[in-house]
Amino acid sequence: MPEPRTIVIVSDHTGLTAENIARALLAHFPGQPLRYLRRPFTADVTAARAVTREITALAQRGERPLVFTTVTRPDVIQELQTSPAQVFDVLSPGLTLLEQEFAQPAARIIGGHHDMRDTQEYLGRMDALDFALATDDGLGDRQYSLADVILVGVSRAGKTPTSLFLALQHGVRASNYPLAEDDFERDSLPIPLEPHRAKLHGLTIDPRRLHAIRTQRKPGSRYASPEQCEFEVRRAERLFQRAGIPVRDTTSASVEEIAAGILNTLRKG
Repeated sequence: MPEPRTIVIVSDHTGLTAENIARALLAHFPGQPLRYLRRPFTADVTAARAVTREITALAQRGERPLVFTTVTRPDVIQELQTSPAQVFDVLSPGLTLLEQEFAQPAARIIGGHHDMRDTQEYLGRMDALDFALATDDGLGDRQYSLADVILVGVSRAGKTPTSLFLALQHGVRASNYPLAEDDFERDSLPIPLEPHRAKLHGLTIDPRRLHAIRTQRKPGSRYASPEQCEFEVRRAERLFQRAGIPVRDTTSASVEEIAAGILNTLRKG
């Protein structure tokens, strides 16, 4: 397997915008192994020069990094462009076109794309993240009334990463509940979930994929055995069908795809 390509995220602020754009573009190249280096608050030439030296060191080892930047100061961008890397200046081309359209220069200030609304959204995402962590894996079931969505599925079906993604990227308060053997003995939903049917979303997975994932965690255990994985997945799917819960298959779907499907359902509701 080839060595991962280094993606350097350079910003004069937090770097969230640059990284989101980079990931959106690079998602179209799923076969490429990648690793991310984040260099936020690169606001002057001195800081940019340090990043350039770091990139040069990578190049000397035979690598050609990709740089994504939302820096707007021309002297900082010029310094980054001296590095032996492909630099993607993701804001300046659009700002130049907008300057022409509005017939006025852009206010190229540090963090200019982060306004008060952005700050409020950020705080909302952090609140949603705290909520997801507090109610992860069946914890905090008394707070389910405050949740926007509750993900239900067997262990290692993708509930926690999806919950965290919904919180961090969309500010959605997502809880999750792990189905266990005791739950399969009932003909109805687990008691903590019963009052919240409208918020439930089931996650399922191919038993063979589940076996592979669990084997990495607890090799040779009953928990990871093909028979146990098959039993749990089939009983969970039967439970979802009886309860009329919408279901997402996580076998080959990315967290982004799973979350997008859940968000679409929430918006329709």
